[in-house]
Amino acid sequence: MRDADEPSLDELLMGAARALRRRWAAGLGPDLSPHDARALRVIGHHGPTRLGVIADRLRIAPRSATDVIDRLESRGLVTRSPDPDDRRAMTVTLTEVGESVLAEVDAARRAGAEDFFGGLSEHEGASLATILTRLDPREPSASSRTGR
Repeated sequence: MRDADEPSLDELLMGAARALRRRWAAGLGPDLSPHDARALRVIGHHGPTRLGVIADRLRIAPRSATDVIDRLESRGLVTRSPDPDDRRAMTVTLTEVGESVLAEVDAARRAGAEDFFGGLSEHEGASLATILTRLDPREPSASSRTGR
């Protein structure tokens, strides 16, 4: 039985996630918010992307995605162009500068994660990866394995 003074699993997980996010955000510098960096990652890792897809991936309203893309476009990190498959829609693509910034963002994220998880043994890291994969809602069979 868990001691009432001990944090619950959800509190521990959220605390670890916040600490990792703070570490990662510190590596971005003052010019790029974590939200904008996530948008760059979505666009950069999915190629030309519609605003609706960006909104879905960021779990924000389409109007908010437009604001994010406006900021990135004003900094020269992305461009918009007509979707070749649907002339009513627009796609967003990284510029060369955006690709360079994304490379820096990805490097900062990797370095932050390596530093954050560096205190774990190889066995602990593998165990944590197994547990998190099992709990990941994006994993098609996660809910069936966890009994949800």
